[in-house]
Amino acid sequence: MKLFKFSFTDICTLNHTPMMRKLFNYFLQGLLITVPIVVTFVVLFKTIIWIDSLLPFQVPVKIPGMPYIDVPGLGILALFLIITIFGYFASSLVANPAFTILEKLLGKTPLLKIVYSSVKDLIEAFVGEKKRFTQPVLVTMAKDPDIQRIGFVTENDLTNLGIPLGKLAVYFPFSYGFNGQLFIVPAENVTKIDASGTEMMKFIISGGVTEI
Repeated sequence: MKLFKFSFTDICTLNHTPMMRKLFNYFLQGLLITVPIVVTFVVLFKTIIWIDSLLPFQVPVKIPGMPYIDVPGLGILALFLIITIFGYFASSLVANPAFTILEKLLGKTPLLKIVYSSVKDLIEAFVGEKKRFTQPVLVTMAKDPDIQRIGFVTENDLTNLGIPLGKLAVYFPFSYGFNGQLFIVPAENVTKIDASGTEMMKFIISGGVTEI
């Protein structure tokens, strides 16, 4: 029986044939399509499992001939419905004196006011009437004008903190993450960017590879 032997030169030549180049291009195209989809669904699934584990209740499903099983996501769906129903009825309670008294009480209790006000402000920054992270800017970070960062103005007036006028609070998200840093910078170092907050947030988080 004849044995086939390939030298290193033969393999390199084979890799440069039109068929191999086409197969490699197909592989790269498949990689480009499948990896983002798979990673997105894995992150979504892990997030659903993590949120479900935080809920104080589970929603079991009974399948004929099988014991009760916990289906990931049903707890979140139940929580979404509960919050929606509560929001429907609570929309008429916002102006209620009892609700106002409760909110003031939470806002004056030493430890609870930190938690309550911080969470409330964070939620309002994304879904409230006074949304933040909607004003993307380009900030000169040093005397050298070549060093700049993209951020979001979160506060224009900091005089209540004893910081003079002309200073802005700018939040700088990190790439490939959902955390960031807050800087107080001179207003003259800030240049507005003609783009939406959503587009710039995607641009920053992706490390600048997302097209605007």
